[in-house]
Amino acid sequence: MATKITNKTNRKQAMRFKHKKRIRAKIIGTTERPRLVVYRSNANMYAQLVDDSKAHTLVAASTMEKELAKGGANIEGAKMVGQLIAKRAQAKGVKAVVFDRGGYVYHGKIKALADAAREAGLTF
Repeated sequence: MATKITNKTNRKQAMRFKHKKRIRAKIIGTTERPRLVVYRSNANMYAQLVDDSKAHTLVAASTMEKELAKGGANIEGAKMVGQLIAKRAQAKGVKAVVFDRGGYVYHGKIKALADAAREAGLTF
């Protein structure tokens, strides 16, 4: 029997996990085309490229890094993370990725990160 979810935050998180599970059933990162994973908390934005065939993270970027310290979990911070992850991916020789929005709505910060990564040279 499923447990009853009482407050709005838990309901939203439960729905995000359902969306995430559905997305991950379809999206798989390979060596040639790794998965660009996005996570956002209230304070920071995180992105990483994952090769699911080897279960290995190729590159990562977040607003917790010193060079992006002024970013934070806002649209400007998301843009900086998108540009940085694209720059690091190209340094590793990755040009194409599969975008995994992590169950979040493709809007606002998630969209800003994706657009910045595209402008910096990643294709997806």
